[in-house]
Amino acid sequence: MAKKSKQTSQRSVWIRRILVIAGCLAAGALVYISYRVFGPNTKAFGDTKYFYVRTNSTYDNVLDGLEEQGIVRNRNSFNWVAKELSYPSRVKAGRYKIVRGMSNFDIVKLLRSGKQSPVDLVINKLRTKDDFVRKICTSLEADSTVLRSLMQDPVYLRQFGLDTNTVMCTVVPNTYEFYWNTGAEAVFKKLEKAREEFWTPERKEKAKALGLTPNEVTILGSIVEEESNKNDEKPLIASVYLNRYRKNMLLQADPTVKFALQNFGLKRILKAHTQFDSPYNTYQYAGLPPGPICTPSVKTLNAVLNTPETDYLYFCARSDFSGYHAFAATYAEHLVNAKLYQAELNKRGY
Repeated sequence: MAKKSKQTSQRSVWIRRILVIAGCLAAGALVYISYRVFGPNTKAFGDTKYFYVRTNSTYDNVLDGLEEQGIVRNRNSFNWVAKELSYPSRVKAGRYKIVRGMSNFDIVKLLRSGKQSPVDLVINKLRTKDDFVRKICTSLEADSTVLRSLMQDPVYLRQFGLDTNTVMCTVVPNTYEFYWNTGAEAVFKKLEKAREEFWTPERKEKAKALGLTPNEVTILGSIVEEESNKNDEKPLIASVYLNRYRKNMLLQADPTVKFALQNFGLKRILKAHTQFDSPYNTYQYAGLPPGPICTPSVKTLNAVLNTPETDYLYFCARSDFSGYHAFAATYAEHLVNAKLYQAELNKRGY
């Protein structure tokens, strides 16, 4: 009887040991699984990093991208969690903000949700269509070929009151919020909508009072933009060109020659430059150029819309190189100002 009791006691001990071991193994497995799911799995980078998933990407593309873009530390553990959460069939394109220390669960949950971080696209002065396409397509996923094609399509542009010359009128410098995977046409339409909102009834009335259309204000504004970075004198510069325009005088705007030549680094416009044949060369062709030579700022557009009444027909840079200009109503007065400036240019070796 005692022997049987002893065997029972030993069996109980072994059972308890087995249960303890099993419990430890289960706990270890649980800890391991928990770590794979909820433990940090990002590589060493700053506080944040953005992960880009291109349109029509497959799950394999995502896995490769996570490695190539330096996001996850352990691909296999991410893959296991992703499959457990059914992410492979729910891939969504976009730009996702990854915070250092995020777990596989956090990353998969974010990517599966499609809650991407928008891009704040800052557009300042751009001179050419190529500049614009480059700006958009290096910041967003938009296809450069598609965007360039839209900007060269007269039938498409006609619905917006634009043509292939005035197309850059649609770009009003500002900060725009886009999702990274926004397509080319959607980008263009958003900018066009912003332009429509800029041209309020009040601004349209001011343009009409000047005898200009909104597109013509933008074209004139683009010349003013290139002439000066002094906002306080831009209305006076606008008055010079508007006075010449109304008198059917050649505008003779140096920035239009640079645009025609596509040489924006010229410091002195010589006679040979002014003889270059281009509809954008206002030394050769009367009136405004067929399109803007840059994207004028809102301040410049407003300066044109609020052009004061003056008798100025000429201006040139001041000889003190302050960035301001000397204005004149007569050619004789202008020659005096111009000679002072030319003398200073020669003195400085330009």
